[in-house]
Amino acid sequence: MAVRMIQLASREDWLNKRKSYVGGSEASALVGCNPYMTNIDLYRIKTGQQARENTDNKDYVIYGHNAEPHLRELFALDYPEYKVGYVDNNMWLNDRYPFAHASLDGWLTDRYGRKGILEIKTTNILQSMLKEKWDHRIPDNYYCQVLWYLGVTELNFAILKAQLKYDYDGDVFLTTKHYYIDRADVEEDITYLMQRGETFAGYIEAKKEPPLVINL
Repeated sequence: MAVRMIQLASREDWLNKRKSYVGGSEASALVGCNPYMTNIDLYRIKTGQQARENTDNKDYVIYGHNAEPHLRELFALDYPEYKVGYVDNNMWLNDRYPFAHASLDGWLTDRYGRKGILEIKTTNILQSMLKEKWDHRIPDNYYCQVLWYLGVTELNFAILKAQLKYDYDGDVFLTTKHYYIDRADVEEDITYLMQRGETFAGYIEAKKEPPLVINL
């Protein structure tokens, strides 16, 4: 089985290419953990029955996009034991999972030569409930995203760098958290999620809408 990384010529090319695959930010919909879409929404998007919401002009999306290269550089400065790689419009594909792709915020090599994923998140904490989702854990939808990336890339570990932003009447406070996930500790979860992806791909191939998945 071959894992490969390709680089698309432009963001437009990347957007068009990803239509044929399930990506990491969509993977949580397969298990009912995506706050923005259900697995039925995802099916309808992938089959052209429903338009994907365009969030490119949202303030939080623009902020996250512009902050990402700086946060990647800060990670490299704070953790010199890792070699950090990145190219724009990257897409990782795996013959084992022809329905899936991964687009990474960065990839890492540790001092022992082990390869890993760097995932970067920026979040504006507006409610206490959102703060609790980051309390000593990763929110479920982001956890699924990391699992998906580990599945597609077959890399050894992942580090999620999260910048949590609080705005109190114009005073901005930032909290940065790092979460380390070793593949060996989550192998069963990876297998389960990729199996759900394969099942979902079967519904697309059969042109049959899947039953709604609800995470209880």
